[in-house]
Amino acid sequence: MTRERLSLGRRGEELACAYLQSCGYKIIERNYRSRLGEIDLIAEEAGVLVFVEVKTRSNLNFGHPLEGIGPLKRRKIVVVAQEYLASTNRVDINCRFDAVSVLVEKGKDPEIEIVVNAFELK
Repeated sequence: MTRERLSLGRRGEELACAYLQSCGYKIIERNYRSRLGEIDLIAEEAGVLVFVEVKTRSNLNFGHPLEGIGPLKRRKIVVVAQEYLASTNRVDINCRFDAVSVLVEKGKDPEIEIVVNAFELK
């Protein structure tokens, strides 16, 4: 991944964090990593544990940011979330998977969109 893309991704996660906090989410973990993969953000909102995938783009040339969260990515997030729940003894807690789209186009204010319950644990 190029330095520019990493920088864009970090900026998107920063913007997503601030936006989620302004919406009442409490950020618990950022960039949770395990041997199975990574979850961008783990938060709590209204007593529910929320696993958040953040997708950031600088334009729409390759589609909307949320189009980048395909079935394989969702499945991987679910597997890492299950591992997180088991390792923190939170197996019986209510949880959900949200997605945050961040569009950072040059010369414009960032556009941020949250999709609550973007996909499910199966």
